[in-house]
Amino acid sequence: MKFNSFYSRRDLLKFALYATASSLISSKLNAKNDNILKDKKIVVVGAGISGLSAAKKLTQYGAKVKVLEANNYIGGRIKTDWSFGNDAPFEVGAGWIHGPSSKNPTKKLADKLGCKYFVTNDDNVTTYDEDGSEWDDERWEEVLNIWEKTLLNVDKKLEFNDKRNLRKAIEDINPKALKYPGVLWALSAYTEFDKGTSIEKVSAVYHDDDKAFPGADVIIKNGYSTLINNIAKNLDIVLNTKVTSINTNLGKVIEIQTDKEAYNCDFVICSVPLGVLKAKRIKFIPELPSKFKESIMKIGFGSVTKIAHRFDEPFWDTKIQYFGVNTKEKGRWNYWLNYRTFSKQNILLGLSVGDYALIADNLSEREKKTDSLSVLRNVWGKDISEPNKSISTNWSNDQNFLGAYSYTKPGAKPKDYENLSMPVDNKLFFCGEHTVFDYSATTHGALLSGLNVAGKIIEAA
Repeated sequence: MKFNSFYSRRDLLKFALYATASSLISSKLNAKNDNILKDKKIVVVGAGISGLSAAKKLTQYGAKVKVLEANNYIGGRIKTDWSFGNDAPFEVGAGWIHGPSSKNPTKKLADKLGCKYFVTNDDNVTTYDEDGSEWDDERWEEVLNIWEKTLLNVDKKLEFNDKRNLRKAIEDINPKALKYPGVLWALSAYTEFDKGTSIEKVSAVYHDDDKAFPGADVIIKNGYSTLINNIAKNLDIVLNTKVTSINTNLGKVIEIQTDKEAYNCDFVICSVPLGVLKAKRIKFIPELPSKFKESIMKIGFGSVTKIAHRFDEPFWDTKIQYFGVNTKEKGRWNYWLNYRTFSKQNILLGLSVGDYALIADNLSEREKKTDSLSVLRNVWGKDISEPNKSISTNWSNDQNFLGAYSYTKPGAKPKDYENLSMPVDNKLFFCGEHTVFDYSATTHGALLSGLNVAGKIIEAA
């Protein structure tokens, strides 16, 4: 069953809520390059898209920039795995350009590089119950209608200071909604996937108050890492180097201590994931301001788990782009992307979201494979073949990330994201998707934050 819905996953309740990228970028970034940062030494901690974009811009203004990266690769949560072949990129992290309009900076960069795209169609989906029963059009429309009206009703009823999580708000406002078979699946496959956490953990008030650029999401056929490799050209990047402390208490000189050696600089940018800040893996001397530490704890950091299986032959309808599975355990491999709609490879990519993503991340590779295949076999039959290759992710247990992307916990506010974007004594600066509420959890949000922090350093110099 194909269904042409009236809302796509990331568009719900966000119509006309996008702003131009320039609103986040200092006017000085558009000024003539006059080497105003000549002789300034800057260290960027983290080689994700936010840190790299900041480093790139600062070098254009004459700064001597060194990027320190804990991993053995650049890109952070943007990483393309080509082990399936050159026509089937497996995106370990970011998988789509969300809202690929002419104003989206990630799309603008990809266009400049001549990237090839596949426009995904969230409406081209077939959904099943766990036993393999296919939803008919009537049921699908009813589920989407209840899901939509429930979220709209929550938005209307709640005040900004409400501290309920989304599930509690739904149970209080429209308890019958969760009893309709399939609505909980929609809340998981769409809302939990979008926010990178469970409906029990995300703020009922702010779960959909961020902004979105318009346009159907696209997959970069030549890989998301194409963007990273371009930004990183000619930058001084040191891999396999973990920063252990940042000392801004030494007068004009800042000392960055790593597990190998120390570096001195005039300005430092910390672009590490929120999970690393939460775990206090970096010691800040002096300690960060109280409001900064409080905001770090208030904002959540969740996970999404992916697994891709390649089969010798397809056993599914290769013209359908997405398959939904209404699993008993909320979030358990309940959404699948069919690679055959943009590749010749017989690959299904499954997603675990919400709290089940954390369960999946703690499974062994064999257990993860068995667990996800059992969902497919419940739908398509016990006799489907074994995949000839499988690849999976594990963001919450990766010690250099400890999660996938940020979300707003009950009690947190957009101000908390703003707090994390503020410089400390005009020496220590932060960037990353967790510093931009409007575009949090996106690559364009991370990229914009990097450009934004570069502008702040240019102004401070």
